[in-house]
Order: sequence, then C-alpha cells, then structure tokens
Amino acid sequence: MSTRVRAITVSALILTIVLVGCARQPSVTSMAAAPSPLRDSERPVVDEGRQKIVVAERPEPATFAENANEKPIYFDFDRYEIRPGDAKTLEADAAWLRTNDVLILIEGQCDERGTDEYNIALGDRRARATMNGLVAQGIAADRMSTVSYGKDRPVCTEHTEACWALNRRAHIVVKPRG
Repeated sequence: MSTRVRAITVSALILTIVLVGCARQPSVTSMAAAPSPLRDSERPVVDEGRQKIVVAERPEPATFAENANEKPIYFDFDRYEIRPGDAKTLEADAAWLRTNDVLILIEGQCDERGTDEYNIALGDRRARATMNGLVAQGIAADRMSTVSYGKDRPVCTEHTEACWALNRRAHIVVKPRG
C-alpha cells in the first residue's frame, strides 16, 4: 500500500508540474513597485503599446514647485478613497489645470503611523487615486506623474490626530512644459 501511495503522489506531482509549467515573469507596470539600482531621477518610466515599448524619462521631483491655485487632497486614516469634500477641491484643482499648460507631479503622503513599506504603498495609492480623479475631470494622463514619499515628508510633526490628518494627503506640484 505504501508503494502505491508513493507512486500516486509522485505521479500527481509530475502531472502538476507539467500542467502548471514555469511561471512567466510579470511585466513591470509601475516603476514605483519595481526595485531598481537606479536613483529615482535615473529610473525610466515604461509605457507599453501594442507592438512597441516607449521609454520616457521620469521627471525630477525637485524641478516642480507649489502653486497657490492647487490645494492638497486629504484622506482618512488608512484609506485612499477621495472623500466628497475633497472631490470638490479636486474639481477646483482640475479647473485650474485645464486652463494652464503645465506638467503635474502628484505626491502621495502619509502620517507617521505604519511601516515605511506600508506607507510608501499607501502614498502611491493616494497619488494614483488623485491622478485618476484628475483624468476623470479631463486632465490628460500624459501630463501627470506620481511619487510616494510615505511618511518621509510630514507637513506637521506633532503626535496628534489633527497633525496626522494634515500629513495624509496627495500634494499637487507643477512645472511649465518645455
């Protein structure tokens, strides 16, 4: 009986390997998620078309500047959905962006709670949610880039809920095209 069980187990294992095969290596769709030995300023952004890959340089965040017309979008704790009140702010931001030909960098930021890795991922989701909201408002996606700073760039350093709420945001900075 033991030999028969062993033979069935080995056969099942071989059959599984044949049917599953080797896993394909996933294609990189977000440079934020892909580890790279390059610094952020050297890391290319890849857009895949049907038959070709277009490589564009990732913009240097330091070349963008704040604009008084662009207000931050704030988020609830551990969330990346845009709240109804902040949707109105996003509409106002989009209205200004539609009338000004600028490149846009959306910085996703978090409060100090949570691990570095978790906050980088959450900041990325916040920046992407803001970008998707702007696209829905008619802003061309090719004008926008996102970056996540996680908890590394707080606007408030007190250890209070009010301060943490100010740090949970997507911050929009711009620079002229060209």
